[in-house]
Amino acid sequence: MVGAIKALDVIMRTPITLLTAVTLSTTACIIHARDIDPDEVVRLSSAGTIKPYEFLDAQALSQHPGARIVESGLETQYGKYIYKVELRDVRDIEWDLEIDAVTGKVFRNRQDN
Repeated sequence: MVGAIKALDVIMRTPITLLTAVTLSTTACIIHARDIDPDEVVRLSSAGTIKPYEFLDAQALSQHPGARIVESGLETQYGKYIYKVELRDVRDIEWDLEIDAVTGKVFRNRQDN
């Protein structure tokens, strides 16, 4: 009987441990990404901390000529300013791009599924 109780205890701990690990991981990801409000974007751009949106938009559009910007925004991830852009190309395919807002370098360019 004691062996069965110990086995049941181990079985019950595993889902709780797993749930705790997933919750902590998700919370850590949320903490490390933050949207930047429009006033702060203007301040950062005016100070030269980040490239102007026009430049970042041009960087994104150069990756897919003829595409149009569907959505864009600036956020911080782990202390870096990341400009996220969603494009729709001439074949109606959506693309997700991430650009380092400080350097203007495109570091992610993948088709949205």
